[in-house]
Amino acid sequence: MIDVQRLRVLRAVAEHGSFNRAATALRLTPSAVSQQVAALERSLGAQVVARSTRGVTLTQAGHIMLGAAETVTAELEHARQQVTELSTGRPQFTVATFTSGGRLLLPAALARFTAAHPRTVLHVREGEPEHTLPLVRQGAVDLALAYHFDGPLPTWAGLGSSLEWTPLMEDPLHVVLPRGHRLAGRAALDLAELAAEPWVLGCLKTEAYLRRYAERAGFDPDVRGTTTDYFFARSLVAAGVGISLIPSIALAPELPGLSTVPIKPPAPARHLGVAAIGRDDRPLVTALIHALREQARRSARRE
Repeated sequence: MIDVQRLRVLRAVAEHGSFNRAATALRLTPSAVSQQVAALERSLGAQVVARSTRGVTLTQAGHIMLGAAETVTAELEHARQQVTELSTGRPQFTVATFTSGGRLLLPAALARFTAAHPRTVLHVREGEPEHTLPLVRQGAVDLALAYHFDGPLPTWAGLGSSLEWTPLMEDPLHVVLPRGHRLAGRAALDLAELAAEPWVLGCLKTEAYLRRYAERAGFDPDVRGTTTDYFFARSLVAAGVGISLIPSIALAPELPGLSTVPIKPPAPARHLGVAAIGRDDRPLVTALIHALREQARRSARRE
């Protein structure tokens, strides 16, 4: 019999890449984490992690057991929800979302969803995709409104494997400049024209994304500030600290003293979508995905 607690520890080790960080997340000692993994390996007769000075990585057997751990965790969470529904007589449904996407798409979609399913007890959690998508895999949330940047679906998120991804809309990034900037009146800009500009960005992932595109354009951006809020980043642009790269859906509400200019193709973009597990046999998941797709279509028509 495989101990569920040992699977939980293995999942934390895989997520954090070391015994020490996994121990912190689980509120255990590193020695306890190491002992749990060793006990799991003894029960399986196979090594599940490869240890090195740079941390730990999963072996092939470890990846198999990680998949089992996520399945077991999701099933236990689903069972807990069913028990809660039995005691309350009302279905429970949890949605995760990132901030800007939630602000644009979620309220209207949830209004339609709750009107159609008034007995459902709805919960909403906010977070970035790297935090919320694992919660979908674990069964802690039923659905996550998320995004990824240009390129294939990120394997770190489990997309394309245990999670089903439903595309919603494209979210191109725009350059935000002070209204009096020499380039503010342009119809579109090439990133290479901004090589000498200081930058203020609204999140760390946007900075990494800008650096990739800037490298293709032949320059290293001078990043003067990185915030966790696009509205604050635009406020700093208005104050003259620098220019910024902002997703379209984060450009509202408008701020005085700013100009927004599209980037010439190939323009960087985020791709918004929904991650869920087993939506075909989960009518509430299907219903909210349909509501989100309809709201995305309406938003696209308004642009």
